[in-house]
Formats: sequence, C-alpha cells, structure tokens
Amino acid sequence: MPASFDDLQIGQVANLGAAAVEPDALEAFTTAFCPGWTTDRGAPDAMVFAIWSRLDALASDDWRQTKRLGVDALRWMRNPPAGELLRCRMTVMAKDPVGDDKGIVIAQHDLLDEGGRLVFSCLTRSVFAR
Repeated sequence: MPASFDDLQIGQVANLGAAAVEPDALEAFTTAFCPGWTTDRGAPDAMVFAIWSRLDALASDDWRQTKRLGVDALRWMRNPPAGELLRCRMTVMAKDPVGDDKGIVIAQHDLLDEGGRLVFSCLTRSVFAR
C-alpha cells in the first residue's frame, strides 16, 4: 500500500491480510459478548466487525493515515463458521486534498470468505498525510 495521500489512486485495491475464525476465539467471544448465540450459527456480527477492525489496524500501521473520521454503511452478509479463513481488501473510492499537507480518502472495505463471497463491508473516511 502506498504510504501517502498523493500515492493513492482511485480504484486501487489493497490486500489487508487474512484471519481465520478460530474455534476457541469464537467460543470465548460468544460467551463473553453474545449471550444466547450458539457457535453453530457461525461468528456473530460483532465478532466479524472485530476481525475486520483487527486486520485494518494491522495493515494500516505503516500508512500515513493520521485519523479515521468515520466508518459508515456497514453491511453484514453472512456469519462465517468456525475455521473459515477470511481475507480483507480495501478499494480507494475517492480522495480529496485538503490543503498542502493532508487529504481525505474514502475507501470500501470488504471481508470475503474462502469462496470469495462477501461476509462484511463498510465505507471509511480517513485523513492521510501528503
């Protein structure tokens, strides 16, 4: 992934990594945060969001992203089962320079299952240094 606002291109797709729905983590998460949810239903929406959030945070560590302004248009399409490998990608949808030293980037984030089916998606707005 390019390091700064000016390096980003509209339509550019970045791989944000992959993570499995670990059976032990699924059990612990549902016990702690989703009373009444059974693990045979797959990962609950909150856990899917947490997996995306972790992959996003790890991938953006080296970027010149200075602030996340918002996460919008959240969509949950399915609840992946224990053991499913999820991969995350980000597509740059728009960008707008704000002065000489920063710009706003709007991106779509998709979390896909092993078959390439959409599990979760959202739009983000972030400030990047120029």
